[in-house]
This record gives sequence, structure tokens and C-alpha cells, in this order.
Amino acid sequence: MAELSKKSNTSSEATQRTRENRSIRDIVADKNLSGGQAAMACFREYAKERPEVVAFWTFGLGFVLGWKLKIW
Repeated sequence: MAELSKKSNTSSEATQRTRENRSIRDIVADKNLSGGQAAMACFREYAKERPEVVAFWTFGLGFVLGWKLKIW
């Protein structure tokens, strides 16, 4: 039982550190980025964390655009 509570404390600490690491203010302040550059930096961070979500959205948007913009 003690191992379980120790493990849950460790995971909550890791989650807190992850939230702190991906703060938008930190990204902008560290790199002195403008608005568009900061948005791209945040998107890159998100894509590193969840590549499958980004891949599915990219495929879906490409499919819809290809279907709507077809020449014939």
C-alpha cells in the first residue's frame, strides 16, 4: 500500500513538472518570440507530446481540403 501511494505522489509530481515546463509564458520569455513565433513554438511542443493527434488532424484536414478543392 505504501508503494502505491509513493507511486501516485511521484506521478502527480511529474504531471506538475510537465505543466510547468509547457507554460506559454516560459516559452515566450526564454526565446523572446513574437506572437506567431510563440504560437508555432507551442504547437511544436504539443506535437512532440502528442504526435498521433497531430497526424490524425493533418490527415483529416488534408482529406477535406482535397475533397473540396478537387479540379474535376
